[in-house]
Amino acid sequence: MTAQYDVAAIGNAIVDVISPANDAFLVTEGMAKGSMALIDDDRAAELYGRMAAGIETSGGSAANTVAGIASLGGTAAYIGKVAQDQLGDVFAHDIRAIGVQFDIPRLIDGPATARCLINVTPDGQRTMSTFLGASNQLTAADVDPDLITASSILYLEGYLFDPEAARRAFAKATAIARTNSRMIALTLSDSFVVERHRAALLGFIDSEVDIVFANEAEICALFETDDVNAAIDAMRGRANIAAVTRGEQGSTILAGDQIHQITASPVGHVLDTTGAGDQYAAGFLFGLARGRSFADCGRLGSLAAAEVISHYGPRPQVSLKDLVAQAGL
Repeated sequence: MTAQYDVAAIGNAIVDVISPANDAFLVTEGMAKGSMALIDDDRAAELYGRMAAGIETSGGSAANTVAGIASLGGTAAYIGKVAQDQLGDVFAHDIRAIGVQFDIPRLIDGPATARCLINVTPDGQRTMSTFLGASNQLTAADVDPDLITASSILYLEGYLFDPEAARRAFAKATAIARTNSRMIALTLSDSFVVERHRAALLGFIDSEVDIVFANEAEICALFETDDVNAAIDAMRGRANIAAVTRGEQGSTILAGDQIHQITASPVGHVLDTTGAGDQYAAGFLFGLARGRSFADCGRLGSLAAAEVISHYGPRPQVSLKDLVAQAGL
């Protein structure tokens, strides 16, 4: 059956607040550089008041990925929860305006729409403080079977492995995808997610997942080692495909017995690494849905990641489709 969408993604629907900061600010606020910490509504308001002037934009890892897929000329749908409030309006408008299908009922009685406060240091590292709010109120009832069936690939955001209700939504979506011979992809999202749910994630990967995305810290956390090459080797025989992003060293792709080393696309100046992994996944999944080789999928991912780290914000600011054409991909 021909798929209507290249990718259907499930994730935390979040509005990002991105501001420049120095290391001293992180120390004063008790934040570990490069980390992601969950905060409550009161702390979110307090930190927001202390941050420098910045930009506000719709975000959320999987939502950023489908935004990249749309920029590449692909088709995508998104499942995530926002509240019936102003930030919920912003999120819904932004994702629909770029051509992504988004039609999930709003949360009426409950927490506000989620927001992520991102402090970016001069070296491009981002330190995130996230109030999950409505985003982790996603349930199995929000998963539309027709949407999953209509998509070539189901993409799951590891951040949603925390709430039990969201995990049941994952189970429903993966069962539908498997029944309809759709591929299932998972991003590990953050090493803290891996450390909290290592055994469950490994079981989920072994039983349900076709494609795993991870960075070096995440895959090392998954296999409890400081040796990234050993961690990559340990992934063999689990998911059919694994893509490990390695910063300036590019990425490593495992596909059965094949291994592909992909060079990072050149970047004039790294301004903000927010969304780099999300956009790599966008390029890779777009290529995979369109029948491209694994090496080409990696190159598309690298190109998309290079674009997003050259500016503030987690989503492309120029047409990735045009960049792909200019690069001869």
